[in-house]
Amino acid sequence: MRRRDFLYLTGVGAGAALMPSALLGNSISVEQALNPVDVALKKKMADVALNTAKSLGATYADVRIGRYLNQVIATRETRVQNIANTESYGMGIRVIANGSWGFAATNILDNDNIAKTASLAVAIAKGNSKLLTEPVKLAPQKGYGEVSWKTPIEKNAFEVPIKEKVDLLLAVNAAALKGGAKFVNSNIFMVNEQKYFASSDGSYIDQDIHRIWPTFTVTKTDAANGKFETRNALSAPMGLGFEYLSPKDSEKIKGGPVTMYKKRYDMMEDVIEAAAHVEEKLKAKPVEPGKYDLVLDPSHLFLTIHESVGHPTELDRVLGYEANYAGTSFLTLDKWESKKFNFGSKLVNILADKTEEGSLGAVGYDDEGVKCGNWNIIKDGILVNYQTIRDQAHILGLTASQGCCYADSWNSIQFQRMPNVSLAPSSTPMSAAEMVKGVEKGIYMFGRNSYSIDQQRYNFQFSSQLAYEIKEGKIVGMLKNAAYQANTQEFWNSCAQLCDKNDYRLGGTFSDGKGQPGQVSAVSHGSPTTRFNGVNVINTGRKIG
Repeated sequence: MRRRDFLYLTGVGAGAALMPSALLGNSISVEQALNPVDVALKKKMADVALNTAKSLGATYADVRIGRYLNQVIATRETRVQNIANTESYGMGIRVIANGSWGFAATNILDNDNIAKTASLAVAIAKGNSKLLTEPVKLAPQKGYGEVSWKTPIEKNAFEVPIKEKVDLLLAVNAAALKGGAKFVNSNIFMVNEQKYFASSDGSYIDQDIHRIWPTFTVTKTDAANGKFETRNALSAPMGLGFEYLSPKDSEKIKGGPVTMYKKRYDMMEDVIEAAAHVEEKLKAKPVEPGKYDLVLDPSHLFLTIHESVGHPTELDRVLGYEANYAGTSFLTLDKWESKKFNFGSKLVNILADKTEEGSLGAVGYDDEGVKCGNWNIIKDGILVNYQTIRDQAHILGLTASQGCCYADSWNSIQFQRMPNVSLAPSSTPMSAAEMVKGVEKGIYMFGRNSYSIDQQRYNFQFSSQLAYEIKEGKIVGMLKNAAYQANTQEFWNSCAQLCDKNDYRLGGTFSDGKGQPGQVSAVSHGSPTTRFNGVNVINTGRKIG
């Protein structure tokens, strides 16, 4: 799984075939999916694993019992391409013995096999200990006893009849075709993680986590020259139920020629606008390369935050643990230790948060049983922190984990993953329309598109779904082939203005890849519309030679 969000960049048109392998399991009926596993049974199974591990010499043990449900509905033009429900269910057991980690997993959940799996985890830990240079150091963690947490959804997407979801997608396609689209595909991805965590610290944590992602791609062609343009949905994947697709409750923000949404999403309105936008893109003038002030909508800026702030502040990447797969980070420990490294302008405040309602990363407890919270990563432009888990906390002198541990399946070992990482809005009232009025020469960008960033997360290039030219405070027309180039520090120091909390919105990715063997996670990034001054813009459509 490449970090470039496989689902999105392959066009999201082939349904379950595009779901990451970690999210797939056995096909089941909707009725089976709605049948939860008894909590008392999960506790009994966890105790078998914990007691076995401790009896064999483990000084610490934790158990994750995971049931992962996925539903995808995929359509194209007038046809349903795929409807799939999948389930994956099993147990992962992690231990420390002789100062070293060991892990084993099973999907055969009788007492004998659970005990054998726990024994294997301990044996692996003892084997690994022979290669240790220093023992694992875990940050202290109290046990919470028996607790639970659930995504605060209003409408379970798995309970909504398949026909209702299919009818919505086919109606979306029909609206795109009516608007002149040559091709259109639309999809709804739904995820339910039923996760049970138990540890020798005394925690028994039951969580029910929901996510949803409605999306589409609209394509128009120019018959005269054979050229085509596309526009993807400007929806955000969210940690919500089916209420997210409730147009009557959508709170709309008009960003010039584009309608954006907060908390609720009007898929029909978005696809009608998309059909008009691709027609406009076919006729848009190419961008003239040069320096521009950029006004970046949250539907675009989330990805720049993800790549240039989220990844380089992962402590394991900083320490070189990701170097073989995905690179390192320019935000080395000496920059943090100096307490004065200038990451961005004084307007830049980046917050890590595992609790933000509606976000993809929102949970009550991480996969080490740590209660989740929030903390500053960048404060007034200065690097002040990273992202850690229990066996990393001591490296920064922290007395507790920041709750950033996650595994994408019961048979994957948990490790450090990105929390929601977001740009705080301004406390000074400012709308996007007011921001545009102050721009003499600029470009207003919406939606994620192609991008490139180096292995240290320093030099990058990003383009957008939609780009509009700003002249003397007015939007004067659409541009095509516009992409901006910068290095991370230069870019964030060019941050000159932010809208207020009324404009703040979430974007996110359903499948961010990391680790070997590869795992995926879902994470959100919030921001207001933000202005960056004097950024280098290139024309990606120009021919060389």
